Parts: sequence; C-alpha cells; structure tokens
Amino acid sequence: MALGEGSRGRGVLVVINDQIHCARHVRKVASLAMAAFASPGHGPAGEVVEGQPIYLHSASPRRTLPVPSRTHQRVALLEACLDGDTALLQALPDLDYEGVVIAGFGAGHVSLDWATHMAAIARSMPVIVATRTGSGATARSTCGFAGGEIDLLSKGMRMAGALCPRKCRILLWLLLGTAQTAELDTWLAG
Repeated sequence: MALGEGSRGRGVLVVINDQIHCARHVRKVASLAMAAFASPGHGPAGEVVEGQPIYLHSASPRRTLPVPSRTHQRVALLEACLDGDTALLQALPDLDYEGVVIAGFGAGHVSLDWATHMAAIARSMPVIVATRTGSGATARSTCGFAGGEIDLLSKGMRMAGALCPRKCRILLWLLLGTAQTAELDTWLAG
C-alpha cells in the first residue's frame, strides 16, 4: 500500500481488513474483534480493492515533528472522576511532571474540584483536556459552568479537539522533547 501512487504524502497509514486509516484518527476500538480498529468520527481514509489502495479523499498537507532531543520528559494522563479525588492531580508538580492530559467527561468537562486544581497546575505546565468518550471532539464555546470548556479555556487549559487522550499525551511528550510547546495549539487544531 505504501508504494501505491495515491499513498504518497499521506503520512503513516494503518491498513487492516481492507480498510486504510490515517494514523491521527485510527484507534483500537475492540479488544478481540476482527474489526478491532476504526477511525471514530472520521471513518476510513480509503479501502483496498483488488490489492490497490482507493482513497476516499485527497491527501491533507503533511506535518512532521523533529526527533526529540530529550526523552525523559514526564507527561501524565489522568481520567477525571466524579468523586472529585484530586490527590494524583495535585501531586504532579512535586513529581517532576512537565505536562498533563486530562480525559474529561463528554465534550471535555471536569468537576469544580478538578477545575480548581487544574488551573493551578496550568500556571506551571501545559494542561490538555480531551474527551474520554472514544468519539467526537472537545467543545470550545458551549458550556460556561465551572469545569466546562469555556471556564477551562479561560484558566489556561487547552482543548484537544478530536485527538484522543492517549495521542494527546504522545503529542505533548514530543513537543516537550523538541522545545516546541508554543506550537501546541496549532497541532491540536488538526
């Protein structure tokens, strides 16, 4: 597939069960099923027909990051909880973490308790809020309650858009390792 004419310039592709997925969107959605990989909210980029790749849309401009010059940066991935337990969240600065990704409820929401502690942490390190739903994007201008995306954005958090929490963590790790965290919002925008 990689040598196919239409595959050039598309970056990393995942081909499984005659479906072609872009690395940015694909994720494992079932532990044991034959169709264990999908691109929720995006669908496959193409399919394999008689051994040839057939793409459903033209290639998007490709962006690349340099290889990190350092690899010991610590980025946490925490799932927001309804019970408000923030002990791990509060401990991150003392544990030498340089960034954190929060898997929030719905479109990227957290409890008031979480929002308060996240705001304090965002003053010293990047905090990205993603959705833990498995599909869809975080919002930017729908909910204004304490812990909603409007509140979180006003306190320095970044919303992940359609990037899943695990991929956000990898992105932040790479940006920290290449001293490019100023580019974080551009990368999250897609």
